[in-house]
Amino acid sequence: MAYNDIYNELKNKMGEDKTANEAMLRKEAERFIREKNNDGIAAAGDLIMENMPEEKRNEIIRITHIDGVRLDQYYDKIDKLVDERNITEAKLLAEKLYKKITVEFKETEKERFVSLRNPFEENLFQLMYKTDKTLTRAPYDFARYITTYAYILTEAGSPLDAIPVLQKAIEFNPVDCGPKFELAEVYKRLKNKKRLIEITQETLKVASSPNAIARCYANMGYILTDFQAFEDAAAFYTASVMAAPNPSIPLEMQHLADLKGSPVRYIGREKMEEIMQKYDIKFGPDPQVVTVAAQLSSYYLGKDDIPNALRALKITYGLTGDENIKNIILKYEPIKKENTPVPPGITQTINENPEK
Repeated sequence: MAYNDIYNELKNKMGEDKTANEAMLRKEAERFIREKNNDGIAAAGDLIMENMPEEKRNEIIRITHIDGVRLDQYYDKIDKLVDERNITEAKLLAEKLYKKITVEFKETEKERFVSLRNPFEENLFQLMYKTDKTLTRAPYDFARYITTYAYILTEAGSPLDAIPVLQKAIEFNPVDCGPKFELAEVYKRLKNKKRLIEITQETLKVASSPNAIARCYANMGYILTDFQAFEDAAAFYTASVMAAPNPSIPLEMQHLADLKGSPVRYIGREKMEEIMQKYDIKFGPDPQVVTVAAQLSSYYLGKDDIPNALRALKITYGLTGDENIKNIILKYEPIKKENTPVPPGITQTINENPEK
């Protein structure tokens, strides 16, 4: 359904009781968020605003708009400028958005705004970052918005300025690998081996897809190559390919061999893991991440909430490769028969928000 159809349908459900209207609209908005229905999210959001008393509505608009433009639409303008490589203008807008977010949604002694995107992130956050503060859902994905600003700063030649910005992005969503990966890129550019290792260790604690884990190992391979620890770099590049094959890794391995002046020797699994342990890194996903995904799978299957169950099951399968989990996924979401051959294995997205 398009925006107008959803808007009219929700409008017809509304009555005279504004409190009841708001409860209904928020419930519908949450459903649209789970379904990633942008038209539904927009329609419900607009009606929530219309349903509010004027004074409250004006205050919400003041907080969530810049120059009369809603924050998500303002970010879209920045994103478009980045795509067009117009870094100068993108930086001006992104700085304004960053200041708006950090002023209007700053953490207080009792409240903290978070941009957790789905039930998996919410549960992983609660497990790893316990807090007595009231957690309030931010209206938009501020971790992503701020990360984009940091990327712009780095592209504009100010990687050091990007570091505190990325730390602020991480505060909004500590279980999102995106800001952490951008911070790793900054440390790679600055050749800061110590901090690159530390941020990689932190990222691996929350990485929820094979691609994310593989990227962590590849980052280690990159910095260790830079510091001429060639055998250690080869171990991490090997681990990266084992976690999730990537066509760029053989090129990095060839670069490593060129710098070393001799072919890279094969490193067996045992030796690879021994080298990784030197950096306090284990091969494979963090057990806590797997546990959260598996428990969510069981919970949502028990509630007969198949969409959320499938999301959690796909994360679990991606991290474990367990054939029993694969069979459960196929039971609820069989691969569609098409004219073209179906690739082997699960073809659906493993993670609704893959960290690449």
